[in-house]
Amino acid sequence: MFEDNHLIVVHKPGGLLAQGDRTGDESVVDLVKQYIKIKYQKPGAVFLGLCHRIDRPVSGALLLARTSKALTRVNKMFSAGTISKTYIALTDQQIPPQGTVRQWLIKDRKRNKVTAFAGEHSNAKEAVTEYVLIARRGDHNLVLLSPKTGRPHQLRVAMAGLGAPILGDTKYGSKVSVKDFIFLHSLRLRFEHPVKREMTSILADFPNQTYWQRFADLKEELLIAAS
Repeated sequence: MFEDNHLIVVHKPGGLLAQGDRTGDESVVDLVKQYIKIKYQKPGAVFLGLCHRIDRPVSGALLLARTSKALTRVNKMFSAGTISKTYIALTDQQIPPQGTVRQWLIKDRKRNKVTAFAGEHSNAKEAVTEYVLIARRGDHNLVLLSPKTGRPHQLRVAMAGLGAPILGDTKYGSKVSVKDFIFLHSLRLRFEHPVKREMTSILADFPNQTYWQRFADLKEELLIAAS
């Protein structure tokens, strides 16, 4: 989706790991390293840094750094909250038209599942998510999500907290089961380029699953709502 000497942004499909884990399954990092090695005929090891993570079943824009300088600068930008991330999700329950979900989260790494609390809790980290209901068609809502923090499973737990778990996300209460992916998509990344200092905006196309395509005509409306 975007490539220069410093950064690469790829469109990750749902079901593919962003970075290798104990499963040993192939990941985005593995594939992009192979791509760089072949394209630029690099004889040795390829440097590639993952700037942020999106969960295995989530699709969309994923940012990687090709140099250590770019990685360090982008990590600082994420920590400072100056990189704008916009997601979309599908749910099948009624929710208020817009709002902010504030939770305190603890992750159980053995179960790979997050527990949410409504107030401050020992060892829990605050998670803040803003959302806007863009449209409802048939039984499904299209929801725009803007995370203001970067906690594990934050958006998934936020929607479950509203009583409207993301479609396919059986881990957090969805009654709909699909293979490999859930209906959560990293739609846009907007940031100042860490080296060129130019504002950069990357938009990931809607996935081609039928439910997503029902809302594909609303892309411009989504970007207006996200701005």
